[in-house]
Amino acid sequence: MDRASIRRIYNIIFIVLTAAATLIALTALVLILWSLLSKGLGGIDSKIFTMTQPAPGSEGGLSNAIMGSIMMCGIGLLIAVVVGILAGTWLSEYGGNTPYGHAVRFLNDVLLSAPSILVGLFVYEILVRPFHGFSGWAGAVALAILAMPIVTRTTEDILSLQPSALREAGMALGASRAFVIRKIVWKAARAGLVTGALLGFARISGETAPLLFTALGNQFFSADMSQPMASLPTTIFQFALSAYDDWQRLAWVGALLIAVAVLSINIIGRVIAREARRS
Repeated sequence: MDRASIRRIYNIIFIVLTAAATLIALTALVLILWSLLSKGLGGIDSKIFTMTQPAPGSEGGLSNAIMGSIMMCGIGLLIAVVVGILAGTWLSEYGGNTPYGHAVRFLNDVLLSAPSILVGLFVYEILVRPFHGFSGWAGAVALAILAMPIVTRTTEDILSLQPSALREAGMALGASRAFVIRKIVWKAARAGLVTGALLGFARISGETAPLLFTALGNQFFSADMSQPMASLPTTIFQFALSAYDDWQRLAWVGALLIAVAVLSINIIGRVIAREARRS
């Protein structure tokens, strides 16, 4: 057998293996979506969005958990985007090649893979235990810490891909470096920055462990961030492990809502990024 035939055989084997791996991944995804739709879709009604979580055997919904998740994820993502974009910009444009920059990048990569339960325990020690109470603020900070390294890394990578001609053209007209970054480089990298924010949201939207240590949960509706606050992940965790069928039904509905929210925001982000590329 000549070398050309051996290469063709290796190529066929490689294609078959990659196709099989893709099929396995898609099958798992389809099964997950089917489970969510079959067990959660039937439980969605107006009560889910208007009533708080019920006692066993009573009517109720997930309005308190939905509002809590929106508030904590929104505030956490806002903190992560502000800090992450600024940190990623500094690594890309200013101090990325300095010893301090290498140390920051290394620590950011370590935090990127840190278990969420450790982040929750850390925030518990600095924001919950000293103030003798769980709170929505502590939950938002924990989620921000989880999303921050993703936004930082994405920002650094996307800014590093921007051509140097953009910076040189702006500075040649007399603009300061900071002005060029804000008005030219950030604008050119807008689609990538949006992607980083979406990745951060996808990371924190379903986190349970850090919220158990920080926000804890609340069976009543509360918009007070200084008090314990309900969230969809903690409610799903509590209800899914219960022995009550109505609670388990609500857990599947909550899981479906999280999946739909993540999918919708990713679709919106792709549309925004596509429009940005066209303009």
